[in-house]
Amino acid sequence: MALTPARRRRIAEQARYRCGYCLTQEIVSGVALTVEHIIPTARDGQTVEENLWLSCRLCNEAKGMLTEAIDPESGATVPLFNPRLQIWADHFAWSEDSTHVIGQTPTGRSTVKALSLNDELRVRARAIWVEAGWHPPE
Repeated sequence: MALTPARRRRIAEQARYRCGYCLTQEIVSGVALTVEHIIPTARDGQTVEENLWLSCRLCNEAKGMLTEAIDPESGATVPLFNPRLQIWADHFAWSEDSTHVIGQTPTGRSTVKALSLNDELRVRARAIWVEAGWHPPE
């Protein structure tokens, strides 16, 4: 099933034009988000809407073929966050200054670590976005 412009627009609207993992907003970053396979095609993921979501380049590249990662707190291997099936606020929260994503569950913590959601560049960008009143997204 091809990714038509209409399908991309529908997925973008469902994702509210934000990365499913770090919530970077397309309009704030000034960079088009990509439609990613939640379960990678290399792991038999299908190109169907149920397996597609918006992702920023940094999250998409860090995720690669991963579908699970190690929870740094428990050491258990757990599934990564699925932005299509799970609610972001159930697994993550913003730090007090809204610059860091804090994993609240094993899935949240493993996703933060595996996708480097708090790398220096993103944290600095978020600080600027907070000052401008553009972050965190609602």
